[in-house]
Amino acid sequence: MAKTLKSKIGKESKVKIYTTTTCPWCMKTKEFLKANNVKYEEVNVGENEQARNEMFEKSGQFGVPVSDVNGTIIVGYDKEALKKALGLDKEAKAA
Repeated sequence: MAKTLKSKIGKESKVKIYTTTTCPWCMKTKEFLKANNVKYEEVNVGENEQARNEMFEKSGQFGVPVSDVNGTIIVGYDKEALKKALGLDKEAKAA
């Protein structure tokens, strides 16, 4: 059962990260996702005004990173919130 759960994590998740080029916490968030084999879409709000407005509408924040994991909005680099939203905490318990 853990194998099935593991194969679903990240592959079915829809993850979008709002970032800027120089943000160290954005880099940490991306590193975390890569380390957990989670595919994501990155949107640079420093270069895209429409994306910046979209991020603000979702989070009420202009600070980055803002992650949208299947509709769950996470502001900043919050490893535990990312794990929970991605179901990675369940994988660890099932293993």
